[in-house]
Amino acid sequence: MKRKLVAAIGIAGMMVSIAACGGNDSKDSGKSGADAKELTVWLTVDAQNNWPELVKAADAAVVKKHPGIKIKHEYYGWPDKNTKLDAVLATDKAPDVVEMGNTEMLGYMVNGAFAPVDAAKFTNSGAWLDGLKASVTYQGKTYGVPYYAGGRVGNWRKDVFAAAGVKSTPKTYKELTADLDKVQKKEGGKFSAWYQPTRDWYAGMSFVYDAGGAIAKEEGGQWKGSLSSPESLKGLTEFKNVVDKYMHGDKTKDESDRYIVYGQGKSGMIFAAAWEGASAADPKADKTGKLKDNLENFVMPGPSGKNMPVFLGGSDLAIPTRSDAQAVAAEWIEAFTGPSGQKGLIAKGNLPNNKTDLAPLKSDPATAVPATAAESSWFVPMAPGWGKVEKAQILQTMLQNIGTGKKSVEAAAKEADAAIDKVINNK
Repeated sequence: MKRKLVAAIGIAGMMVSIAACGGNDSKDSGKSGADAKELTVWLTVDAQNNWPELVKAADAAVVKKHPGIKIKHEYYGWPDKNTKLDAVLATDKAPDVVEMGNTEMLGYMVNGAFAPVDAAKFTNSGAWLDGLKASVTYQGKTYGVPYYAGGRVGNWRKDVFAAAGVKSTPKTYKELTADLDKVQKKEGGKFSAWYQPTRDWYAGMSFVYDAGGAIAKEEGGQWKGSLSSPESLKGLTEFKNVVDKYMHGDKTKDESDRYIVYGQGKSGMIFAAAWEGASAADPKADKTGKLKDNLENFVMPGPSGKNMPVFLGGSDLAIPTRSDAQAVAAEWIEAFTGPSGQKGLIAKGNLPNNKTDLAPLKSDPATAVPATAAESSWFVPMAPGWGKVEKAQILQTMLQNIGTGKKSVEAAAKEADAAIDKVINNK
Protein backbone atom coordinates (compact mmCIF):
# COMPACT_ATOMS: atom_id res chain seq x y z
CA MET A 1 0.00 0.00 0.00
CA LYS A 2 1.33 3.43 -0.88
CA ARG A 3 2.17 5.40 2.20
CA LYS A 4 5.29 6.46 4.01
CA LEU A 5 6.08 5.78 7.62
CA VAL A 6 7.28 8.95 9.30
CA ALA A 7 10.30 7.99 11.35
CA ALA A 8 9.70 10.13 14.37
CA ILE A 9 12.08 8.56 16.84
CA GLY A 10 13.62 11.40 18.79
CA ILE A 11 11.38 14.05 17.24
CA ALA A 12 11.55 17.52 18.68
CA GLY A 13 8.19 17.24 20.36
CA MET A 14 9.18 14.26 22.50
CA MET A 15 8.78 15.53 26.05
CA VAL A 16 11.16 14.69 28.84
CA SER A 17 8.16 14.28 31.10
CA ILE A 18 7.08 11.16 29.21
CA ALA A 19 9.70 9.23 31.11
CA ALA A 20 7.80 9.95 34.29
CA CYS A 21 4.60 8.37 33.04
CA GLY A 22 5.21 5.04 34.72
CA GLY A 23 4.15 3.40 37.93
CA ASN A 24 5.24 6.18 40.27
CA ASP A 25 2.15 8.21 39.41
CA SER A 26 -0.74 7.25 41.68
CA LYS A 27 -3.13 7.79 38.80
CA ASP A 28 -1.63 4.84 36.99
CA SER A 29 -0.62 2.53 39.81
CA GLY A 30 -2.54 -0.74 39.78
CA LYS A 31 -5.25 0.46 37.43
CA SER A 32 -5.95 -2.06 34.69
CA GLY A 33 -9.11 -0.30 33.57
CA ALA A 34 -10.95 -3.60 33.24
CA ASP A 35 -14.21 -1.81 34.12
CA ALA A 36 -13.56 1.22 31.90
CA LYS A 37 -16.60 3.06 30.59
CA GLU A 38 -14.81 4.82 27.75
CA LEU A 39 -12.07 3.98 25.26
CA THR A 40 -10.24 6.38 22.96
CA VAL A 41 -8.50 4.96 19.90
CA TRP A 42 -6.13 6.93 17.68
CA LEU A 43 -5.52 5.54 14.20
CA THR A 44 -4.14 7.00 10.99
CA VAL A 45 -6.38 7.93 8.09
CA ASP A 46 -5.42 4.66 6.38
CA ALA A 47 -7.92 2.84 8.58
CA GLN A 48 -10.54 5.56 8.22
CA ASN A 49 -10.35 5.62 4.43
CA ASN A 50 -9.58 2.01 3.54
CA TRP A 51 -10.98 -0.39 6.15
CA PRO A 52 -13.51 1.39 8.39
CA GLU A 53 -15.56 -1.81 8.58
CA LEU A 54 -12.70 -3.51 10.46
CA VAL A 55 -12.70 -0.72 13.02
CA LYS A 56 -16.44 -1.11 13.49
CA ALA A 57 -16.08 -4.87 13.92
CA ALA A 58 -13.48 -4.42 16.67
CA ASP A 59 -15.73 -1.88 18.39
CA ALA A 60 -18.66 -4.28 18.26
CA ALA A 61 -16.63 -7.09 19.82
CA VAL A 62 -15.58 -4.90 22.74
CA VAL A 63 -19.07 -3.44 23.26
CA LYS A 64 -20.51 -6.96 23.33
CA LYS A 65 -18.18 -7.84 26.19
CA HIS A 66 -18.55 -4.47 27.94
CA PRO A 67 -22.14 -3.26 27.37
CA GLY A 68 -22.47 0.49 27.58
CA ILE A 69 -18.82 1.32 26.92
CA LYS A 70 -18.26 4.30 24.63
CA ILE A 71 -15.51 4.02 22.02
CA LYS A 72 -14.20 7.21 20.47
CA HIS A 73 -11.94 7.36 17.42
CA GLU A 74 -9.59 10.05 16.25
CA TYR A 75 -7.79 9.83 12.91
CA TYR A 76 -4.55 11.52 11.97
CA GLY A 77 -2.26 11.87 8.98
CA TRP A 78 1.25 10.51 9.41
CA PRO A 79 2.98 13.92 9.36
CA ASP A 80 1.04 15.40 12.31
CA LYS A 81 0.14 12.36 14.43
CA ASN A 82 3.17 12.30 16.70
CA THR A 83 3.19 16.03 17.35
CA LYS A 84 -0.33 15.72 18.71
CA LEU A 85 0.54 12.55 20.60
CA ASP A 86 3.54 14.11 22.32
CA ALA A 87 1.38 16.96 23.50
CA VAL A 88 -0.96 14.66 25.47
CA LEU A 89 1.14 11.67 26.53
CA ALA A 90 1.98 13.11 29.94
CA THR A 91 -1.59 14.29 30.61
CA ASP A 92 -4.91 12.68 31.44
CA LYS A 93 -5.95 13.19 27.81
CA ALA A 94 -3.71 10.44 26.45
CA PRO A 95 -5.48 7.96 24.13
CA ASP A 96 -5.93 4.36 25.20
CA VAL A 97 -4.77 2.90 21.88
CA VAL A 98 -2.49 4.60 19.36
CA GLU A 99 -1.21 3.48 15.97
CA MET A 100 2.53 3.84 15.43
CA GLY A 101 4.77 3.24 12.45
CA ASN A 102 7.16 0.47 13.42
CA THR A 103 10.16 2.77 13.08
CA GLU A 104 8.48 5.18 15.49
CA MET A 105 8.17 2.78 18.41
CA LEU A 106 11.67 2.72 19.87
CA GLY A 107 11.96 6.30 21.10
CA TYR A 108 8.62 6.04 22.87
CA MET A 109 9.46 2.71 24.49
CA VAL A 110 12.82 4.03 25.69
CA ASN A 111 11.11 7.01 27.28
CA GLY A 112 8.46 4.94 29.07
CA ALA A 113 5.54 6.25 27.04
CA PHE A 114 3.90 2.87 26.41
CA ALA A 115 2.70 0.21 28.83
CA PRO A 116 4.04 -3.34 28.50
CA VAL A 117 1.59 -5.94 27.21
CA ASP A 118 1.34 -9.71 27.58
CA ALA A 119 2.10 -11.02 24.10
CA ALA A 120 0.54 -14.38 24.95
CA LYS A 121 -2.90 -12.75 25.00
CA PHE A 122 -2.71 -11.92 21.29
CA THR A 123 -3.47 -14.46 18.58
CA ASN A 124 -0.45 -15.71 16.61
CA SER A 125 1.97 -13.62 18.68
CA GLY A 126 4.41 -16.53 18.53
CA ALA A 127 4.45 -16.15 14.75
CA TRP A 128 4.71 -12.36 14.47
CA LEU A 129 6.87 -11.31 11.54
CA ASP A 130 10.44 -10.79 12.72
CA GLY A 131 10.69 -7.15 11.69
CA LEU A 132 7.43 -6.25 13.44
CA LYS A 133 8.17 -8.29 16.55
CA ALA A 134 11.48 -6.49 16.93
CA SER A 135 9.78 -3.11 16.66
CA VAL A 136 7.58 -3.74 19.73
CA THR A 137 10.27 -5.35 21.88
CA TYR A 138 12.65 -3.50 24.18
CA GLN A 139 14.86 -4.97 26.87
CA GLY A 140 12.95 -8.25 26.79
CA LYS A 141 9.48 -6.72 27.21
CA THR A 142 6.69 -6.26 24.67
CA TYR A 143 5.23 -2.76 24.34
CA GLY A 144 2.89 -3.06 21.39
CA VAL A 145 1.12 -5.37 18.96
CA PRO A 146 1.96 -5.57 15.25
CA TYR A 147 -0.93 -4.43 13.06
CA TYR A 148 0.07 -5.05 9.43
CA ALA A 149 3.18 -5.01 7.26
CA GLY A 150 4.68 -3.88 3.99
CA GLY A 151 7.91 -5.20 2.48
CA ARG A 152 10.41 -4.52 -0.30
CA VAL A 153 10.73 -6.35 -3.58
CA GLY A 154 12.58 -6.24 -6.85
CA ASN A 155 10.67 -4.67 -9.73
CA TRP A 156 11.74 -4.50 -13.36
CA ARG A 157 10.53 -3.52 -16.81
CA LYS A 158 9.69 -6.65 -18.75
CA ASP A 159 10.12 -4.88 -22.11
CA VAL A 160 13.63 -3.64 -21.34
CA PHE A 161 14.86 -7.01 -20.13
CA ALA A 162 13.10 -8.91 -22.92
CA ALA A 163 14.82 -6.70 -25.48
CA ALA A 164 18.13 -7.78 -23.94
CA GLY A 165 17.16 -11.44 -24.22
CA VAL A 166 15.88 -11.97 -20.67
CA LYS A 167 12.54 -13.77 -20.52
CA SER A 168 11.94 -14.49 -16.81
CA THR A 169 12.68 -12.98 -13.42
CA PRO A 170 15.84 -14.16 -11.63
CA LYS A 171 15.89 -16.83 -8.98
CA THR A 172 19.51 -16.26 -7.90
CA TYR A 173 21.75 -13.24 -7.48
CA LYS A 174 24.08 -14.61 -10.17
CA GLU A 175 21.15 -14.71 -12.60
CA LEU A 176 20.15 -11.18 -11.59
CA THR A 177 23.58 -9.66 -12.23
CA ALA A 178 23.93 -11.55 -15.51
CA ASP A 179 20.56 -10.14 -16.63
CA LEU A 180 21.57 -6.65 -15.53
CA ASP A 181 24.84 -6.93 -17.44
CA LYS A 182 22.91 -7.70 -20.62
CA VAL A 183 20.62 -4.70 -20.16
CA GLN A 184 23.46 -2.35 -19.25
CA LYS A 185 25.44 -3.37 -22.32
CA LYS A 186 22.47 -2.93 -24.64
CA GLU A 187 21.21 0.38 -23.23
CA GLY A 188 24.54 2.11 -22.71
CA GLY A 189 26.20 4.20 -20.03
CA LYS A 190 23.49 6.82 -19.58
CA PHE A 191 20.91 4.19 -18.62
CA SER A 192 20.64 2.68 -15.12
CA ALA A 193 20.02 -1.03 -15.47
CA TRP A 194 19.30 -0.85 -11.72
CA TYR A 195 18.34 2.54 -10.36
CA GLN A 196 19.67 2.32 -6.81
CA PRO A 197 19.83 5.63 -4.90
CA THR A 198 23.09 5.63 -3.00
CA ARG A 199 21.64 7.11 0.20
CA ASP A 200 18.94 4.42 0.40
CA TRP A 201 20.04 2.84 3.68
CA TYR A 202 17.18 0.35 3.66
CA ALA A 203 18.72 -1.27 0.57
CA GLY A 204 22.31 -0.78 1.72
CA MET A 205 21.68 -2.48 5.03
CA SER A 206 19.90 -5.36 3.30
CA PHE A 207 23.25 -6.16 1.69
CA VAL A 208 24.93 -5.90 5.10
CA TYR A 209 22.50 -8.27 6.80
CA ASP A 210 22.55 -10.67 3.85
CA ALA A 211 26.32 -11.00 4.34
CA GLY A 212 25.89 -11.76 8.04
CA GLY A 213 26.74 -8.25 9.21
CA ALA A 214 24.78 -5.74 11.26
CA ILE A 215 24.51 -2.02 11.88
CA ALA A 216 25.38 -2.45 15.54
CA LYS A 217 25.57 -5.23 18.11
CA GLU A 218 25.00 -5.35 21.85
CA GLU A 219 27.79 -6.63 24.08
CA GLY A 220 27.67 -6.51 27.86
CA GLY A 221 24.72 -4.15 27.90
CA GLN A 222 26.37 -1.67 25.52
CA TRP A 223 25.74 -1.22 21.82
CA LYS A 224 28.63 -0.79 19.42
CA GLY A 225 28.69 -0.07 15.69
CA SER A 226 29.62 -3.11 13.62
CA LEU A 227 29.66 -1.77 10.07
CA SER A 228 33.41 -2.28 9.86
CA SER A 229 33.18 -5.98 10.72
CA PRO A 230 34.35 -8.34 7.94
CA GLU A 231 30.77 -9.46 7.29
CA SER A 232 29.40 -5.93 7.06
CA LEU A 233 32.26 -4.83 4.82
CA LYS A 234 31.46 -7.71 2.48
CA GLY A 235 27.87 -6.51 2.17
CA LEU A 236 28.86 -2.86 1.74
CA THR A 237 31.38 -3.81 -0.94
CA GLU A 238 28.70 -5.61 -2.94
CA PHE A 239 26.38 -2.61 -2.54
CA LYS A 240 29.15 -0.44 -4.00
CA ASN A 241 29.58 -2.89 -6.89
CA VAL A 242 25.89 -2.50 -7.73
CA VAL A 243 26.06 1.28 -7.64
CA ASP A 244 29.26 1.37 -9.69
CA LYS A 245 28.03 -1.00 -12.40
CA TYR A 246 24.34 -0.27 -12.77
CA MET A 247 23.45 3.09 -11.19
CA HIS A 248 24.16 5.93 -13.60
CA GLY A 249 21.96 8.59 -12.07
CA ASP A 250 22.71 11.17 -9.38
CA LYS A 251 24.72 9.35 -6.72
CA THR A 252 23.88 11.85 -4.00
CA LYS A 253 20.12 11.17 -4.01
CA ASP A 254 17.97 9.24 -1.56
CA GLU A 255 14.98 7.04 -2.35
CA SER A 256 12.21 9.57 -1.68
CA ASP A 257 11.40 10.17 -5.36
CA ARG A 258 12.57 6.81 -6.73
CA TYR A 259 9.21 5.89 -8.24
CA ILE A 260 9.12 9.23 -10.04
CA VAL A 261 12.59 8.70 -11.48
CA TYR A 262 11.63 5.15 -12.44
CA GLY A 263 8.63 6.51 -14.30
CA GLN A 264 10.89 8.68 -16.44
CA GLY A 265 12.07 5.60 -18.30
CA LYS A 266 15.83 5.81 -17.87
CA SER A 267 16.16 2.73 -15.68
CA GLY A 268 15.25 -0.93 -15.91
CA MET A 269 14.90 -2.06 -12.31
CA ILE A 270 14.43 -0.94 -8.71
CA PHE A 271 14.62 -2.64 -5.30
CA ALA A 272 11.93 -0.82 -3.40
CA ALA A 273 8.76 -0.80 -1.34
CA ALA A 274 6.13 -2.99 -3.01
CA TRP A 275 3.93 -0.01 -3.91
CA GLU A 276 6.59 1.89 -5.84
CA GLY A 277 6.27 -0.02 -9.09
CA ALA A 278 2.54 0.61 -9.29
CA SER A 279 3.09 4.27 -8.46
CA ALA A 280 5.65 4.61 -11.24
CA ALA A 281 3.12 3.13 -13.66
CA ASP A 282 0.46 5.64 -12.66
CA PRO A 283 -0.22 7.96 -15.63
CA LYS A 284 0.85 10.91 -13.50
CA ALA A 285 4.35 9.45 -13.08
CA ASP A 286 4.76 7.33 -16.22
CA LYS A 287 6.47 9.56 -18.76
CA THR A 288 7.09 6.63 -21.11
CA GLY A 289 3.49 5.56 -21.55
CA LYS A 290 4.74 1.98 -21.44
CA LEU A 291 4.83 0.99 -17.78
CA LYS A 292 1.23 -0.09 -17.22
CA ASP A 293 1.08 -3.90 -17.34
CA ASN A 294 4.80 -3.90 -18.15
CA LEU A 295 6.27 -3.94 -14.64
CA GLU A 296 6.89 -7.13 -12.71
CA ASN A 297 7.68 -7.69 -9.03
CA PHE A 298 10.03 -10.47 -7.94
CA VAL A 299 11.56 -11.70 -4.71
CA MET A 300 14.97 -10.10 -4.47
CA PRO A 301 17.73 -12.73 -4.40
CA GLY A 302 20.71 -12.02 -2.17
CA PRO A 303 24.42 -12.56 -2.84
CA SER A 304 24.42 -15.09 0.01
CA GLY A 305 22.31 -17.50 -2.02
CA LYS A 306 19.22 -16.86 0.07
CA ASN A 307 16.43 -14.34 -0.43
CA MET A 308 17.62 -10.84 0.36
CA PRO A 309 16.58 -9.86 3.90
CA VAL A 310 14.38 -6.78 3.57
CA PHE A 311 13.47 -3.95 5.87
CA LEU A 312 9.90 -4.66 6.89
CA GLY A 313 7.84 -1.54 7.30
CA GLY A 314 4.45 -1.56 8.96
CA SER A 315 2.26 -0.35 11.80
CA ASP A 316 1.96 -1.31 15.48
CA LEU A 317 -0.69 -0.56 18.09
CA ALA A 318 0.43 0.58 21.53
CA ILE A 319 -1.21 1.47 24.85
CA PRO A 320 0.04 4.69 26.45
CA THR A 321 1.17 4.35 30.05
CA ARG A 322 -1.29 7.04 31.14
CA SER A 323 -4.30 5.10 29.84
CA ASP A 324 -6.86 4.25 32.55
CA ALA A 325 -8.33 1.51 30.35
CA GLN A 326 -5.33 -0.68 29.59
CA ALA A 327 -7.11 -4.03 29.89
CA VAL A 328 -9.96 -3.02 27.58
CA ALA A 329 -7.47 -1.35 25.24
CA ALA A 330 -5.70 -4.71 24.92
CA GLU A 331 -9.03 -6.39 24.17
CA TRP A 332 -9.75 -3.87 21.42
CA ILE A 333 -6.32 -4.44 19.90
CA GLU A 334 -6.85 -8.21 19.91
CA ALA A 335 -10.26 -7.79 18.25
CA PHE A 336 -8.75 -5.50 15.62
CA THR A 337 -5.55 -7.44 14.88
CA GLY A 338 -6.82 -10.98 15.48
CA PRO A 339 -7.77 -13.56 12.82
CA SER A 340 -10.79 -11.75 11.38
CA GLY A 341 -8.96 -8.44 11.35
CA GLN A 342 -5.96 -9.93 9.57
CA LYS A 343 -8.25 -11.52 7.00
CA GLY A 344 -9.80 -8.13 6.31
CA LEU A 345 -6.42 -6.39 6.08
CA ILE A 346 -5.15 -9.01 3.63
CA ALA A 347 -8.23 -8.47 1.46
CA LYS A 348 -7.29 -4.79 1.31
CA GLY A 349 -3.84 -5.59 -0.06
CA ASN A 350 -1.80 -5.54 3.13
CA LEU A 351 0.53 -8.19 4.48
CA PRO A 352 -0.56 -9.77 7.79
CA ASN A 353 1.34 -9.33 11.04
CA ASN A 354 2.23 -13.02 11.36
CA LYS A 355 3.80 -15.93 9.47
CA THR A 356 0.78 -18.20 9.95
CA ASP A 357 -1.49 -15.93 7.93
CA LEU A 358 1.37 -15.07 5.57
CA ALA A 359 1.96 -18.69 4.48
CA PRO A 360 -1.17 -19.12 2.27
CA LEU A 361 -0.40 -15.87 0.48
CA LYS A 362 2.74 -17.40 -0.97
CA SER A 363 0.66 -19.65 -3.22
CA ASP A 364 -1.54 -16.84 -4.54
CA PRO A 365 -0.01 -15.22 -7.65
CA ALA A 366 -1.36 -11.84 -6.59
CA THR A 367 0.46 -11.87 -3.25
CA ALA A 368 3.22 -14.46 -3.65
CA VAL A 369 6.11 -12.05 -4.19
CA PRO A 370 5.62 -9.63 -1.27
CA ALA A 371 4.57 -12.48 1.02
CA THR A 372 7.67 -14.52 0.24
CA ALA A 373 9.96 -11.49 0.49
CA ALA A 374 8.56 -10.59 3.91
CA GLU A 375 9.65 -13.91 5.41
CA SER A 376 13.27 -12.76 5.49
CA SER A 377 13.60 -9.39 7.17
CA TRP A 378 15.81 -7.24 9.37
CA PHE A 379 15.15 -4.35 11.72
CA VAL A 380 17.09 -1.49 13.25
CA PRO A 381 19.10 -2.02 16.47
CA MET A 382 16.78 -1.65 19.45
CA ALA A 383 19.23 0.61 21.25
CA PRO A 384 18.41 3.64 23.44
CA GLY A 385 20.08 6.09 21.09
CA TRP A 386 18.99 4.66 17.76
CA GLY A 387 16.89 7.76 17.14
CA LYS A 388 20.04 9.88 17.29
CA VAL A 389 21.71 7.64 14.72
CA GLU A 390 18.81 8.17 12.33
CA LYS A 391 18.60 11.88 12.99
CA ALA A 392 22.31 12.32 12.23
CA GLN A 393 21.88 10.39 8.94
CA ILE A 394 25.02 8.42 9.68
CA LEU A 395 24.12 5.53 7.41
CA GLN A 396 23.10 7.77 4.52
CA THR A 397 26.36 9.71 4.75
CA MET A 398 28.41 6.53 4.81
CA LEU A 399 26.62 5.08 1.78
CA GLN A 400 26.94 8.30 -0.20
CA ASN A 401 30.67 8.46 0.56
CA ILE A 402 31.00 4.86 -0.61
CA GLY A 403 28.83 5.26 -3.69
CA THR A 404 30.46 8.46 -4.90
CA GLY A 405 33.95 7.12 -4.21
CA LYS A 406 34.71 9.93 -1.80
CA LYS A 407 35.92 7.35 0.70
CA SER A 408 36.81 3.68 0.57
CA VAL A 409 34.36 1.16 1.94
CA GLU A 410 36.64 0.49 4.90
CA ALA A 411 37.22 4.15 5.76
CA ALA A 412 33.54 5.10 5.43
CA ALA A 413 32.43 2.14 7.58
CA LYS A 414 35.01 2.87 10.27
CA GLU A 415 33.92 6.51 10.39
CA ALA A 416 30.26 5.47 10.62
CA ASP A 417 31.00 3.09 13.51
CA ALA A 418 32.74 5.86 15.41
CA ALA A 419 29.77 8.19 14.88
CA ILE A 420 27.32 5.48 15.94
CA ASP A 421 29.29 4.69 19.09
CA LYS A 422 29.03 8.31 20.26
CA VAL A 423 25.23 8.33 20.41
CA ILE A 424 23.70 4.85 20.25
CA ASN A 425 23.76 4.20 24.01
CA ASN A 426 22.36 7.61 24.98
CA LYS A 427 18.63 8.11 25.53
